[in-house]
Amino acid sequence: MNVTKCYLFVLTILVTISLCGCSRTAQPVSQVGFYLDTVIQITLYDTKGDDACRQHIEECFTLIEQYEHLFSATLEDSDVWKINHSGGEPVTVSDDTACLLRTALHYCELSGGRIDLSVLPVSSLWNFGSEKAPHVPDAASLAEALSHVDYHGVHIEDNTVTLSDPHSAIDLGFIAKGYIADRLKEYLLSCGVESACISLGGNLITIGSKPDGSPYRVGIQKPFADEGEIITAIDVTDASVVSSGIYERYFYENDTLYHHLLDTATGYPVHNQIAGVTILSASSTEADALSTTCYFLGLDAGMDLIESLDGVEALFILTDGTRHRSGGFPSE
Repeated sequence: MNVTKCYLFVLTILVTISLCGCSRTAQPVSQVGFYLDTVIQITLYDTKGDDACRQHIEECFTLIEQYEHLFSATLEDSDVWKINHSGGEPVTVSDDTACLLRTALHYCELSGGRIDLSVLPVSSLWNFGSEKAPHVPDAASLAEALSHVDYHGVHIEDNTVTLSDPHSAIDLGFIAKGYIADRLKEYLLSCGVESACISLGGNLITIGSKPDGSPYRVGIQKPFADEGEIITAIDVTDASVVSSGIYERYFYENDTLYHHLLDTATGYPVHNQIAGVTILSASSTEADALSTTCYFLGLDAGMDLIESLDGVEALFILTDGTRHRSGGFPSE
């Protein structure tokens, strides 16, 4: 197991335990699985009985698997895989894929291209998250890959997607888990679930509060800390908390740290003194995309963006440990 995957496992378990502690009024029913390259835990508090809870959780994992087979860039015959291997020919995709692609393009535009869903030709050179050891690509390969990165070349008409550059390729990793979390919440609400929490790696979403009326307690990872030490914790009710940072996927080469948040202008990791960004929002899709967007924008522009949005708050953690909260981000 490489350093990145090991670190993500510690982060997931730590935050889930702090969020999903047992209530005095109802024992939770919980299940853990491994999907989307991360540990996923779904916990329900429900007075209807354990059997109903387990059935709902099993259906959630079925939904996760279905979405993974739509959005994954690596699973053969997924919608995204088909787009990336189309050679520029039109590809018909599901309603969910078309919806997510449109939303992803919105955040590409909002970030001024700092986020680009067509970055896969570049990110694949670094081997982040692959079975191969990550490494710094050579400059010529990066330059060639960068010539195929341009989200403006992704065209969607109804459910048909076309890449104007046949050598381009898309990756929805900056937003897909948030979208899936929102769909799981919708499903559980349709089943009458009133109290639950869902952890998809660094993406957390809650339904209501705990049965005794108390909020969920969410621990936020201290960047690069040993064994998942938290830097702060916040109370959350019926909301999503998503964190992104340079401590999620990284490696060292020649004593230099390289992380997975890549500059779409240079192909190299962005260095802007931010270690991590945590977003609090009702929408996990929004929180997921904004956590990455705000990292790329930097502290000042990122904070300005958050303060301009209704119902969204942020915590920026700098590499020196300094913390900057938006006006409504919960205090400790």
